[in-house]
Amino acid sequence: MAPIPGSGLAKGLAVTLRTMTKKSVTAQYPDAQPDLPPRTRGVIGLFEENCTVCMLCARECPDWCIYIDSHKETVPAATPGGRERSRNVLDRFAIDFSLCMYCGICIEVCPFDALFWSPEFEYAETDIRDLTHERDKLREWMWTVPAPPALDPGAEEPKELVTARKTADKLAAQQAPPATEPHADEQARAAERPTRPQGDSKQQTDQPTSQTDQSKPGQEGRE
Repeated sequence: MAPIPGSGLAKGLAVTLRTMTKKSVTAQYPDAQPDLPPRTRGVIGLFEENCTVCMLCARECPDWCIYIDSHKETVPAATPGGRERSRNVLDRFAIDFSLCMYCGICIEVCPFDALFWSPEFEYAETDIRDLTHERDKLREWMWTVPAPPALDPGAEEPKELVTARKTADKLAAQQAPPATEPHADEQARAAERPTRPQGDSKQQTDQPTSQTDQSKPGQEGRE
């Protein structure tokens, strides 16, 4: 069956008429900030203390927009007779957001939770070279990373929190001053007190009784 001439135009006008009667919703940006979901992929923040310079994020990045430089340092042995060990020290960690495709692979493959998504998206620049954020800038984005959702009431506590709490308690116990025994404190205080002869103490105890005895005859005479 051949289409009726002008039917497409009539359908288009019908859609236009329907939308004209509805109230338009316009986001007043930037005066009103949008309410973004917590898992919005805005910018990547770096938690430098967790980075071990394993280079896994840079190798897995499909755009090769992550630049990492590091050097090795020798750590002395913790115990006498132990072996020295070497560790990687981070010198540079930069992300070129002009190349980034926001796939999130670097965050997913990081084994030590050093990269996080932040919902911030207002970092446009007039110069494309300014879109390469160094580690200081990436660390500032960490303050905008939202807190993780709360666990279920019956869920187990994460192993990371348990380990961190044990380490903090151990350090606090090592830094706390040693507790002294109460008996030792009492003995030290007793040794500091001055000792009095027995005769002086006897005269001091007898003096109030003599004053009361002297006051009694006077009181009886007045009566």
